[in-house]
Amino acid sequence: MKRLLQSETVALGLAIFSMLFGAGNLIYPLAVGMLSGNLNAIGMAGFLITSICLPLIGILAMILFNGDYTAFFNRLGTTVGTWSIFICMLILGPMVAMPRIVTLSYTMMLPFLPQMSIMQDAPYVVSGIFSILFLAVTFLLTYRESKVVDILGRVVSPLLLSSLMIIIIKGLMSAQSSTTATTDALGVFTASLLRGYETLDLLGAIFFSAIILAMLRMNPENKNKNERQLMLIGLKGGFIGIGLLAIIYIGMSYLGVYHGYGLEGINPGELFREISIRVLGTHGSLIVVTAVIMACLSTAIALTVVIAEYIQHTVYRGSISYIGALLLTIAACIPLSTAGLDHVLKLTGGVITFVGYPTLIMLTLCNIAYKIWNFTPVKLPVAITFVASLVWYYLS
Repeated sequence: MKRLLQSETVALGLAIFSMLFGAGNLIYPLAVGMLSGNLNAIGMAGFLITSICLPLIGILAMILFNGDYTAFFNRLGTTVGTWSIFICMLILGPMVAMPRIVTLSYTMMLPFLPQMSIMQDAPYVVSGIFSILFLAVTFLLTYRESKVVDILGRVVSPLLLSSLMIIIIKGLMSAQSSTTATTDALGVFTASLLRGYETLDLLGAIFFSAIILAMLRMNPENKNKNERQLMLIGLKGGFIGIGLLAIIYIGMSYLGVYHGYGLEGINPGELFREISIRVLGTHGSLIVVTAVIMACLSTAIALTVVIAEYIQHTVYRGSISYIGALLLTIAACIPLSTAGLDHVLKLTGGVITFVGYPTLIMLTLCNIAYKIWNFTPVKLPVAITFVASLVWYYLS
C-alpha cells in the first residue's frame, strides 16, 4: 500500500476523488437508493450520467486548456469570462459550497459532540464556534500550498475511502430485503438524473483540475517532464479519481436501498449518520466520524486553495501573499457557515442549479469540441442555453 501511494498518478487520482467527494456526496447517492429501491440499477444509471460523466468532461476540458480556466471562460469574451469566473468563485466559496460543507459537517457531528445546555439555549453560538474551528483546521491544512495534493492523496483520501468501504461492505453483508421504488422506472431515472446534477461537480472539476495541473508543474520532481507528460499524468489521475467516485456512489446507493427504510422525512444532513449507525451500531461511531470529517475536509481544502489562488492572483494581482488570500477566503466563508444546513441547502437550487449549471455544461462541451474538432461557435450556443434555461426556470 505504501508503494502504491508513492505513485504520483495514484496519489493524484486519490486527491481528485477526495476533492470531488464532499459534503453533498454523502447525501445524494443514499437518497437515490432510497428513491429507487428495487429499481436502483435504473436510478444509478441516471445519477452517474450527471454525477460522473459531467466532472469527467470537466477534467478533460481543463487538460485540453492546459489548466487555464481563464482561457476556458474567456472564449465567451473577456468581460463575460471575467464575471463568470467571479460568480463561480462565489458559488464555490462563501455563497454555497463552503457553507454547505461546514453546516453539513456540524449537523452530522452534533450527536458525537459533548452535550451541553448551550446547544439548546444558543445553538447559533455553538454552530458559530464549530464553523470557526472547522475553517481554522482547513487553514492549517492548506497554508503550505505545495503539500495540498500530498495531504489529500496520501492522508485524507485513504482514510475517507477506508471508512466508506467498511460501512458499505458491512451494509451489503447485513442487507435483507430492498425497499420498493416510490415511482415508475422513468420517474426513478429522471429524479436520479437531477439528483446527480445537483452535486454541481462539473463546476468543482474545472477549478480543481486547474489547481492540480498547476501543482504538478510546481513539483520539483516534474521539472524534466514536458507539458504532454504532465497532461497525461493529470488525465490518468482523473480517470482513477472518477472511477473511485463511481464505485463509492454505487455502493452507497445500495446502503439507501437496504438500510434507508423509515428515513424518508429525515433532515438530509442526518441521513448518512443514521444509515451508518444502523449498519455499524453505536460502536462504529469512530468510523462514521472519520468518514464525515474526511469527506467534508477534503473538499473544503480544495475549494479554499482554489479561491485563495483566485484572490491572490486575479483580485489582488499578486500584491498580497497566498497566506493573506487564504485568511480572506476563510473569513468570507464564516457568515453563511453559521446559518444552518436547511438555509444553505436552499441556495444550491434555484437559478444556480437550473440556469447557471446548464450554461456551464454547454460552454464545456463547446470548448472541448473547439480543442478537438476546431468547432469555433461558443457565444451563440451558450447564450441560447442560458435564455432557454432561464425561461424554463421561471415558467416551471
